[in-house]
Amino acid sequence: MNRPLFISLDGPKGTGKTTLLEAVTKALRADNKKVIRLSESKSDPYRGDTMALVNQLVRNPSRDLELEVCERFADSRSWISRHVLTKQPPDSIILIDRWYPSDAAFRRIVPFAEILQLNIDRNVQVPDLHVGIVTAPDISWARAAARRRGLSSTVMHKLEEHVACTTAFEQAIADHGWVLCRNEGTIEEATMLVVSEIYRALRRESRVTVQVDP
Repeated sequence: MNRPLFISLDGPKGTGKTTLLEAVTKALRADNKKVIRLSESKSDPYRGDTMALVNQLVRNPSRDLELEVCERFADSRSWISRHVLTKQPPDSIILIDRWYPSDAAFRRIVPFAEILQLNIDRNVQVPDLHVGIVTAPDISWARAAARRRGLSSTVMHKLEEHVACTTAFEQAIADHGWVLCRNEGTIEEATMLVVSEIYRALRRESRVTVQVDP
């Protein structure tokens, strides 16, 4: 490959995504891969204004307000696509913590198909690999409750909301053919699954490069 491989890792709260990201990064770097870790929230220059709208949405849910939130996130991803992703070194593996698949979990009113089209219309970069990280809702809820920061969610405060979030995200994984990683066993098992999928994507991209540049 002569361009970065772009991989998004998404999932509901408490599924161990950050821990898994760290383990996957360590495993890839141990194999001398150049890994770039990015976070959508930390790369978004408009995050503060958008989250202010999200707080309004929690207090007063409406389709119009949720659509505006979705549009703002899509605009931010378009900006990140142009100004952050294009600056990453070739032959690297970009692991981003959350991307548009996360909207499938956290938005309750606007259908994900509509959200996906918003991102497509704005030329948001499509990952080479989508990894959806999930657990049974009671497991991720208990994990989050055990953390010092708790669930740390703006939009979810009850178990039934977390169950709905998990159900919606699992449906999106099935509908769109994303890689499903059930992170209910050991971190080693989940890491092995994700790393193997990354190497599969690398081999696929290498074959495409050979075909295009004989």
